[in-house]
Amino acid sequence: MGLWAAITWGSALLLALAVICFLLYCGYVHYIHMKYDHIPGPPRDSFLLGHLPTVTNAAKNNEVIYDSFLDWVGKYGPLVRINGFHNVYIVVASPEGIKELLMSTKYPKDSFYDEIFSIFGTRFLGKGLLSDRDYEHWHKQRRIMDPAFSRTYLIGLMGTFNEKAEELMQKLTEKAEKNSEFKVHDMLNKLTLDVIAKVAFGMDLNTLNDDQTPFPRAIFMALRGMLEIRNPLTKILPWKKDLVREIRESIQLLRKTGKECIERRRKMSDEGEELPIDILTQILKGAALEENCDDEMLIDNFVTFFIAGQETTANQLAFAVMELGRHPEILRKAQDEIDEVIGSKRDIEYEDLSKLPYLTQVLKETLRLYPTAPGTSRKIEEDMVIEGIKIPGNTTALIYSYVTGRMEQFFKDPFTFDPERFAPGALKPYFTYFPFSLGPRSCIGMTFAQMEAKVVMTKLLQRFEIQLVDGQSFKILDAGTLRPMDGVICRLRQRTSVIRKEKSL
Repeated sequence: MGLWAAITWGSALLLALAVICFLLYCGYVHYIHMKYDHIPGPPRDSFLLGHLPTVTNAAKNNEVIYDSFLDWVGKYGPLVRINGFHNVYIVVASPEGIKELLMSTKYPKDSFYDEIFSIFGTRFLGKGLLSDRDYEHWHKQRRIMDPAFSRTYLIGLMGTFNEKAEELMQKLTEKAEKNSEFKVHDMLNKLTLDVIAKVAFGMDLNTLNDDQTPFPRAIFMALRGMLEIRNPLTKILPWKKDLVREIRESIQLLRKTGKECIERRRKMSDEGEELPIDILTQILKGAALEENCDDEMLIDNFVTFFIAGQETTANQLAFAVMELGRHPEILRKAQDEIDEVIGSKRDIEYEDLSKLPYLTQVLKETLRLYPTAPGTSRKIEEDMVIEGIKIPGNTTALIYSYVTGRMEQFFKDPFTFDPERFAPGALKPYFTYFPFSLGPRSCIGMTFAQMEAKVVMTKLLQRFEIQLVDGQSFKILDAGTLRPMDGVICRLRQRTSVIRKEKSL
């Protein structure tokens, strides 16, 4: 009896302590509510969970959570409070607020970028250029990487852009001749992967001709991991076990590939071979200048560029094909421009790119509606005021080009695909359009990505008519980046003018 009584009293004491801790935590959450509830926002789904059920339900139902944020901004104004347990986030859709947060070095990236250091215990982006929150260390890395994105270097990539794009055109010609239905996003994924592997790391993956390549799936699953870590329960839920394992294995494959690539390049250096001025060479140069830089940090940047240089460009191109297929009058105008400037020549020259302003407008408008990287976040470390509303220090600001790009205040008829918004004489968006972010931490690969996209789209529209297959969805899938949910299923038909020209040759 004495032992049983001791166990009973011990259990009661633990229960009492648990209740006290819970009540204290609830008190702390209430204090946070009082501290932030002057900031407008939708009613919380629950006292403790805040708006997390809305976020998790969106992911579960394959909905884009940024649509909810857009709706809330429309109802509550340019600053919207979002709660989750004791955490508070502020969606900022004020141009002046966005300008302040993105253009200044005063506001570091927030703790989310620490979370993608590793995913489910497997190192992912680590301290790479995207995820490094230490501004001074990041700035040092950025300066070292700049030569690999200089104008001279990028002009030298036109040969590879043309070569790889031609390989895609050959594949698409086969599809057109057979009148086959196919997912254009899958083909574009392979193309952009082949391009970034070749120009950044000297690798010939040849994924366009390899249906068994594991890399597109590995990249997809690694990015999926960035979504899954939003739910702290994912790691322990039994039905998520296989998913977590595949995410880990995918990241491990990417990092293993990076390690092998780095070792090959080092061997070239040791044997006195001339090294190309590409991203991998710059990564190794940076390591030589850095104290305490181990191979894991080198692999961080390999994975960062391997994913970022492939995924976002493929997604943008797929969305562009989707919208051109839905708007034949826009497609015809883009093709007329290409016919006039490029004609039937195969190789696109660097000087040609600036002579295709309407195609540039099409690609910009695609990124307004479908920013493949939908936004970023910043840490507000000290109290500040935006739009007359005080934001307490130690708050995370969420800044989404997806939201501002779809707001009626900034873009008339925002859900209409209209490249004329970016015509030379049109008013330029004021800190509401930033698909590559803005300021000192804007994307280093922006020019690279748009050059590649323009070469590929020029060749595609030069040679093919686009017919979208009926019955598919044009919804967006949030997979870490935004991509077309159904992959843009289409048929292609060779343009009559192209067939005539080829026969005459």
